[in-house]
Amino acid sequence: MSEIRKLGFSRPTEGEILVQLAGSWRIGQELPSESDVQTQLKSGPPIQRIGFDSRELTGWDTGLLSFLIKVLEHCSTAKIEVEKDGLPEGVQRLIALATAVPEKKDAKQQGERPSFLARVGEDAIVFVKSAGELITFLGEACVVVARLLTGKVRFRLSDLGLFLQESGAQALPIVSLISLLVGLILAFVGIIQLKLFGAQIYVADLVGIAMVREMGAIMTGIVMAGRTGAAFAAQLGTMEVNEEIDALKTLGIPPMEFLVLPRMLSLTLMMPLLCLYANLMGILGGAAVAVGVYGVNPILYFNRTREAVGLNDLGIGLFMSVVFGVLVALAGCLRGMQCGRSASAVGGAATSAVVTGIVAIIVATAIITVMCDVIGI
Repeated sequence: MSEIRKLGFSRPTEGEILVQLAGSWRIGQELPSESDVQTQLKSGPPIQRIGFDSRELTGWDTGLLSFLIKVLEHCSTAKIEVEKDGLPEGVQRLIALATAVPEKKDAKQQGERPSFLARVGEDAIVFVKSAGELITFLGEACVVVARLLTGKVRFRLSDLGLFLQESGAQALPIVSLISLLVGLILAFVGIIQLKLFGAQIYVADLVGIAMVREMGAIMTGIVMAGRTGAAFAAQLGTMEVNEEIDALKTLGIPPMEFLVLPRMLSLTLMMPLLCLYANLMGILGGAAVAVGVYGVNPILYFNRTREAVGLNDLGIGLFMSVVFGVLVALAGCLRGMQCGRSASAVGGAATSAVVTGIVAIIVATAIITVMCDVIGI
């Protein structure tokens, strides 16, 4: 069938053109080009409307659809009105489906910016909602711990062993590095000032008390918040995205017992041990500066450290490490359980867990320090 029979044009009225489709329009056959339509639109008086006549059309497939879509795109660019009533009903449905663009959620911009009071109200609502979720989570955690003491919880010991390894042995390299560097820094800062008075030996007091009482627990807590707390949030967040937590609830398995409790136990048990290790590395770092750089007698340095650091200092540091372990574990698990249903939400949950854990550590440090001062220890 020749091109003349497949495609024809007529002008019923001024400013209107009628495209006549005839014959078979199938892929593999020689089909007219949309440039023929563009040539007709540009010739003669300006065209405001285009229509179609398909009464002599004997067959069609995607070859006709491709031709029509290109014509429609050109008409849309040239702002020409298109009448599709003359096309077969099936062609009209497919064109509508191909050209349909779903409206994106929140794509429309609000015409007016919310007022200051409206923004304050929205933030207050979000804060109250977050506070309620936090209190609920803490209450559930307390209930789970109480059930643990009565032996009524359900979780796998293999999971607990895995989390103990992740929270303990695998964290030793980074804890070693950070604690050693903190001891070095404390020793350098202290000994420069003490050297002015000829009291370099008292750098042992400074490093020992600072590491055992405060810095060992704080630096270990911050490291674990960035390492283990974020990992807990990412793990639980991924499970939330994959609907694994919903599956556990459907099976009647409480996620707080099966998922949160082993993680909280592992970090709470490992933090005091990591804190002791961090204290040792910090003291060794201070000794490296005092002995290796400033020539302090090593035996005198360690004897002075032993005299300066008391059991009260060690107990306070270990108590802080236990508190930090609980806070970091709760922060990671809370943000993981609050994770949304998208991949980006998992990253947001991990970031939020780190921030929440570090803020909780700093606040807890301030509270414990004030309490120790009040008690006199």
